[in-house]
Amino acid sequence: MEKILLVIFYLFSPLLILHFCHKYRFVNKIGAVVIAYAVGFVLGNIGILPRIAGVEKIQDMLTTLTIPLAIPLLLFSMNIRQWFKVAGKTMLSMLLALIGAVTTVVSGYFIFKDYGINELHNISAMLVGLYTGGAPNAASIKVAVGAEATSYMLVATYDLVIGAVHLLFVMTIAQRFFLLFLPKYRYIDPASAHLGDFDGMDPYWGMLQKRLFIPLIKAFGVAVLIFAIGGAASMLVPQSAQMAVVILLITSLGIAASLIPSINKIEKSFELGMYFILIFCMVVASMADLSKIDFNSAMIGAYVIYVIFGSMTIQSLLSKVFKVDADTFIITSTAFICSPPFVPVVAGALRNREIIFSGITVGIIGYAIGNYLGVFISYFLNGM
Repeated sequence: MEKILLVIFYLFSPLLILHFCHKYRFVNKIGAVVIAYAVGFVLGNIGILPRIAGVEKIQDMLTTLTIPLAIPLLLFSMNIRQWFKVAGKTMLSMLLALIGAVTTVVSGYFIFKDYGINELHNISAMLVGLYTGGAPNAASIKVAVGAEATSYMLVATYDLVIGAVHLLFVMTIAQRFFLLFLPKYRYIDPASAHLGDFDGMDPYWGMLQKRLFIPLIKAFGVAVLIFAIGGAASMLVPQSAQMAVVILLITSLGIAASLIPSINKIEKSFELGMYFILIFCMVVASMADLSKIDFNSAMIGAYVIYVIFGSMTIQSLLSKVFKVDADTFIITSTAFICSPPFVPVVAGALRNREIIFSGITVGIIGYAIGNYLGVFISYFLNGM
């Protein structure tokens, strides 16, 4: 019974959040994404979840399902042909993000190597994989370099907690801060600059009306079919590559579907995708359990802080030099530091749909190169 109630809470509490965003202007200003993340974090740290047997399986199931369903829904309404107008700038921003990640990981190794951190070279390798690709890369590198399970769990735990702080920063004040010295994003479609919030009253209102709801069922059915194809295809590749294959294939099929007018013109498909993102935010935030942190290993946490915010700082300074706009900088940084599933989350907070495909593309490239970089860094640093 407790499991059923938890699943119901995860699935339907975003409806309550959206209701309050619709009803109260100040709540809408905060944003549904930020509130969902905050509610999940509180849920994960008030002592309720450990009492529920199998809670980890529920969380894993929901995170596994929500993002592959959300990505095609988010892409159905996109004008993908326009992306090629900004592809060069996106790739430049990705290169700057890569420089920031590798520079901070390598320099951090020498900063923290005298603090008694066990197998620091392998931790550095996992951090490279984590902040160029994502959790699947860190797990793959752990196996590839023979890192201890304890080291991996500490890195993963600190990443969850510190990553939550980073994500909150990115979704709230980062855009205003970086606009102080980076150019403003130039919309390809000027109308996109006036789309309004992705949270609350305007975008979500009316989704349950028959006129909109029935076509949305069609969009959801297409998203389920795309998810099924991606899942089936992932069975044909090694486990370490499955996440990259699934996201790559789902993204590609979502793009292809967006070229079909009858799908591209379905209203509110983007908002339905964002609803799944709200569920994802809440579940992921509830997994960040502060009680699991070993404060005797706090220097690993310091290393994670240094890499996350240090790489962002380096990338922002390079972006200033190369005139990369604030939104493109933030979304490519997010794709590396948080991984592709968080790209739509941050794009929603930035109120910029046009950067979603760019961010996901960068994240997929990060998945592809993360394992190679991580293994190289492990052997390179171990030989120093």
